[in-house]
Amino acid sequence: MLVRGDRQHDIAAYFGINGGRIGEISTGQTGSSIAAASAEDLPPAGPYMAGRSALRARDTLTALRDLIQDAIDDIDLYEKND
Repeated sequence: MLVRGDRQHDIAAYFGINGGRIGEISTGQTGSSIAAASAEDLPPAGPYMAGRSALRARDTLTALRDLIQDAIDDIDLYEKND
């Protein structure tokens, strides 16, 4: 991801880690023995949602899922009463 030009902040957000860890990898302070993944195995280029944004999105989607399920249940109940 670093080689293709992704920003360190975006990489850290994708993996949910501190950006300092990505900085250590980019300077060779750590992780030098880890082989880079092939381009086909990389996630799409960022930007990615940061932790708080992802949590808010998840909570919103969960609430929407519950509302949709409630609506489906109501429709099913209505159809059974016909």
